[in-house]
Amino acid sequence: MERRLYVLAATAFIVAAVLGSAWITGQFTTPAVDRANGYVSELAARDQPWTHLFRVSDALAGLACLLGVALVPRVAGEGPGWAALAAYGLLVAVGAALPLDCAVLSNPGCGAAWPPPSRLAHLAAGALCTASALAAMALLAARWRARTAWVMTALAVTATALVGASLAAGRGAGLADRALLTLVAVWLVYVALRLLVADWPVTAHGPPHVVEEGDGPAVLLTGGQGCAWFHWDAVARGLAGARRVIRFDRPGLGLSPRSPAPPSLYAEAARLAALAPAHPERVTVVAQGVACWHAEAFARLHPLCVAALVLVEPACPDRRQPPAAARALGRCLPALGATWGAAALARLTGPAAHRRLAGMPDPYDVYRMGKVPVAVAGEWLARRGMAADLRRLREDKPLPEVPVTVLAAGRDDGCAGRLAAELGGRLVRAPHARRRLQLRDPRMIVDAVLATG
Repeated sequence: MERRLYVLAATAFIVAAVLGSAWITGQFTTPAVDRANGYVSELAARDQPWTHLFRVSDALAGLACLLGVALVPRVAGEGPGWAALAAYGLLVAVGAALPLDCAVLSNPGCGAAWPPPSRLAHLAAGALCTASALAAMALLAARWRARTAWVMTALAVTATALVGASLAAGRGAGLADRALLTLVAVWLVYVALRLLVADWPVTAHGPPHVVEEGDGPAVLLTGGQGCAWFHWDAVARGLAGARRVIRFDRPGLGLSPRSPAPPSLYAEAARLAALAPAHPERVTVVAQGVACWHAEAFARLHPLCVAALVLVEPACPDRRQPPAAARALGRCLPALGATWGAAALARLTGPAAHRRLAGMPDPYDVYRMGKVPVAVAGEWLARRGMAADLRRLREDKPLPEVPVTVLAAGRDDGCAGRLAAELGGRLVRAPHARRRLQLRDPRMIVDAVLATG
């Protein structure tokens, strides 16, 4: 799947190059723009007949460039170069949204007027756009150590200098501007070809991140959707004196590496079985949210491994069948976790979203990692499939006769009560309406585990 991401990214860069070169034919349909002395962006000026066409073309070119950067899998040391290229794409789109009011260099009457703020904003965006393109070319050329990249970078810098000299001289700016845009378009195609033919490293996938502490009968803690191992810190401290506590991160969450396969009920049940102590020792499983399904499946598939189940705020299974589109997207998501787009999304939204949902900071900066939001999205897409597998498993495999405790918080929606009745367990409700019991009422969970014996 990672190879397909390279192909998609390369396609996006080629599309950006083609759309950004619409001026080649457009300069013949807009004779009012001076080809030798006028900016290319004057084709999209508000007073020109094809302004909407060129503005849309430029905006789509910028967005295609952004998409290409977002789809490129991360390689160490290349971040600054791809960030500069993303800034270039963004500024191209901004320039399309803030077009010139008139053909500045081609129309003497336009240049004589006092420039409106929109014109100044467009010219500033254009200057920053050029600087971003040159920075991307230089940074990636330095990282790749490719002679072709350096030659194209040198030519682009020369063309930029010629634009400045032509503006100072009052003639030839259009030719230099067109040469620069041609070089940038050719460089985007070069980047696309490099993505297609280069021998890129394959990401290795290792075992999950596991933390063990304490001594005594084993207790296995597994969190809900998006949870990391440190969300169980208070529960682990409360149990460590009397139990051997095992907690871990599912693939893509916390410090665990991402998995090449989408999550499934049977894979998570097998993960719990691998982390459980060897027979004849049995383990008490404490699960929260959607992980309650994993714990129940583990108990039904491995009845001799389970001593008790403590199900915290269990999720309600969805009886609708998973759509085919969700399954297809779920197969693509694991590879997306290693892209620059996922990394940018996590850095911009991850810590704030975690603080809002969990009510606590991220002490290990795991929610700044690109793999985490993709893993959360993958688990959300897999929910219906897991629920369907759980319904079938309930029909085929009986639940072993072990103590089952269901802990619920908030108002009773009937889900926790129905699950407790179906599994033959006892329902314990929090005295006050709160969510995330392992964070806000850890003592309640500790008491429930110790009460199982």
